[in-house]
Amino acid sequence: MNKGKLILMLALVFLFFSSNAQIKRLDTLAQLGKSGYRVYTSNKSNEKNAVNIKLVGFESEARDLDFVVEGKIKSIAVEDFNNDGFPDLLLFVYSGTDFSKVNVFGIASEENKRCVPIFFPDIRDDAKLRVGYNGHDEFTIIEGNLFRKFPVYNPDNLNSPPTDVKRNIQYRVVKSDKGAYKFQVVRTYESK
Repeated sequence: MNKGKLILMLALVFLFFSSNAQIKRLDTLAQLGKSGYRVYTSNKSNEKNAVNIKLVGFESEARDLDFVVEGKIKSIAVEDFNNDGFPDLLLFVYSGTDFSKVNVFGIASEENKRCVPIFFPDIRDDAKLRVGYNGHDEFTIIEGNLFRKFPVYNPDNLNSPPTDVKRNIQYRVVKSDKGAYKFQVVRTYESK
């Protein structure tokens, strides 16, 4: 692992585990090699925030991205998630009254000519994985795989304290039927 990747990974770990309840304005540049993304959002509203992504090192026909997310962007990650040699971007968007729920938005570079979405599955759509889910996710990226860990709550009372069990999910990016990409569950397990 090169020094730049290590520094980026350590910065992401710090952002994920910082206990700062307020999520402030985000204006950051993240690159792999000479290509990457400059991400800006004011994070002023708890409900919706505009996001501007400037493409860095992309070909001239590639267009910057502007859209709205529901919640606040707490952190980003750049990695080659689809193993094509080009940088891909993840946005970690937190919502809820205590910002304990997270949604992941992904963007894949296609040869630095254009961007296509990387869809992240909603855990509430998986009957097995959603049992006892009440947010408080932690994410780690290792060698292009996304790892998610969260405490499991009593499914009959999600307002009770979490159990001592953690659910762990490993995701990998695969090509979807419609030409975009999606995160697919590779494996799951529970730990203490």
